[in-house]
Amino acid sequence: MNATPDDDTPLADFDDAPPKPASPRRNLVQMMRKIPVTVSLEVGSARVSLQDLVNIGPDSVVELDTPAGEPLVIRVNGTPIGRAEVVVAGENYGLKVVELADLDLDSLAS
Repeated sequence: MNATPDDDTPLADFDDAPPKPASPRRNLVQMMRKIPVTVSLEVGSARVSLQDLVNIGPDSVVELDTPAGEPLVIRVNGTPIGRAEVVVAGENYGLKVVELADLDLDSLAS
């Protein structure tokens, strides 16, 4: 029968119980580094009327608000974090970082 403090067992008898092993400390930074995020480039945007949207079809051109040749917005999970240029990386497109917001990512880099 296991004794509990509610029993009439003296507290001194509980000192003989083996200590529970300490749970391993989890390194929050290490855990955060493994969280997947989505990185995307935003080319630009345009405000159009519903009528213009209905008329869009093949060969339509919608002018965006970003001037040609300007760096594109880097977004991580939808939040802008910097600007980049599009490059070719092997058989895929890639991004070349031009500017990053003042993010404290150093603590996640180690």
